[in-house]
Amino acid sequence: MSTTKSKAVAMEAAAAEAVDTSAAAATKGFEKTLAAMKEGMEKATKGFESSQVKLKESVEKAMKSSEELLAFSQGNLEAFMAASKILATGLQDISKGLAASNKASIEESVSFTKSLLGVKSVKEAVDLQSGFARSSIEKAVTETNKVTDASVKLAEQAIAPLTARLTLAVEKFGKAI
Repeated sequence: MSTTKSKAVAMEAAAAEAVDTSAAAATKGFEKTLAAMKEGMEKATKGFESSQVKLKESVEKAMKSSEELLAFSQGNLEAFMAASKILATGLQDISKGLAASNKASIEESVSFTKSLLGVKSVKEAVDLQSGFARSSIEKAVTETNKVTDASVKLAEQAIAPLTARLTLAVEKFGKAI
């Protein structure tokens, strides 16, 4: 029986050693798992913080771009309004000039008609008519040239604010492309 008892004690000792070894291995594995989880959590936290910083930078950049675009659009609207004002004023001035020219032409026609009614011969009527026609054509050409010059000058002045905005757009956004 002593052999049986010694075998039982040896088995018990081996079982206890196996339990201790298993417990130590389990403890070591648990600690490793815990350390790995802790390391993973730290990496995840750092990644999350990094993502938050990048997101914040992106949002700030988008806001800045939106503000710049809004300011640029406002400048475009102001340039369009300035161009419209220049055009309206210029067209009004040209219209006044045309009205004055037409008034003068009508007055000349009335005066010519009165003169024509007072002629005493056909030759005098023909000479008077020829002079009036020549004068009318010269004045029409002169007035047409004035209107053309005024129109070209007006177009240049009216388009200047828009051209300035286009130049600014090319300078500002052309380098981004």
